[in-house]
Amino acid sequence: MRRIREVIFFKNYFKDFLLGQSIKVQDKIFKIIEILEYQQQIPEKYLKRIVGRKGLYEVRIALGSNIFRVFCCFDKDRLVILFNGFQKKTQKTPKSEIEKATRLMKEYYNENSLAKNGKQEH
Repeated sequence: MRRIREVIFFKNYFKDFLLGQSIKVQDKIFKIIEILEYQQQIPEKYLKRIVGRKGLYEVRIALGSNIFRVFCCFDKDRLVILFNGFQKKTQKTPKSEIEKATRLMKEYYNENSLAKNGKQEH
């Protein structure tokens, strides 16, 4: 099977979230990431657009009665950038988490446009 998308992590936000989870949850997250990488059409069960936030999506992970969300966006239709993640405790996604993901998405695009223009500072 050929990989359709490359999944990358922006800074350490996703990694920090992932390492804070149990091995069972980590395994489930990796299975969902594999779906993102290899399936052309991704069911809404696993990936859903955030209404009112252009370009922002949530990766949806369920394990038993536990629900997790990881925010992401696409870059050039191929690249999935994973941002912050959290365990969902209520029906609605907390606005603070959406705000954080929106901020990280803007930060990602700003840094990438600087790098492409040769203005990235090290």
